[in-house]
Amino acid sequence: MPINAQQLLQIFKSAGQVAGVFVPVLNTAMNRYQIVGIKRTAAFIAQVGHETGQLKRLVENLNYSADALRKNWPSRFDLELASAVARKPEQIANIAYGNRMGNTAPGDGWKYRGRGLIQISGKNNYRACGEALGLDLIAQPELLEKPQHACMSAAWFWSTNGLNTLADAGKFDAITQRINGGQNGAADRQALYALALKVLA
Repeated sequence: MPINAQQLLQIFKSAGQVAGVFVPVLNTAMNRYQIVGIKRTAAFIAQVGHETGQLKRLVENLNYSADALRKNWPSRFDLELASAVARKPEQIANIAYGNRMGNTAPGDGWKYRGRGLIQISGKNNYRACGEALGLDLIAQPELLEKPQHACMSAAWFWSTNGLNTLADAGKFDAITQRINGGQNGAADRQALYALALKVLA
């Protein structure tokens, strides 16, 4: 059964007006990629809720301090470099994401930084997502900041990475690992998941 605006606001207490904008496009995206039933829906809503600060951020915020840069990307930022580029999001993106994930040209790291409800990152992922959704995301990466494409890209990522199977098995930490590459924000994700299971039950 689809999620409604009242349920979404019970889970995302700070979503406010945007909840109404997202409900129809979330339902369309979840339906298309078989994110149906309480377990799948709760896990998906919890993860996208964490990734977007409860639907408030559809593009990655790279305004990091030097300490945060060294913690998040120890192999990319030594003390000197981290100090030099701290709080400079564009430079940070180009260093953190440069020469990987298909980012080869100067500026690709910033151009293809995380966007959508599950922060699609890197030119290769933008290309694959764009092909699946029929969008030219290489030429227009900012399309993933529009609610309908933000939702659809997240549902596509979820499906492509086999996350329905993990949700069915209740393996929430494993879902976090696939989305995040680690367990960043695990407590917030778990809290949203527990609340979503309760609200949707």
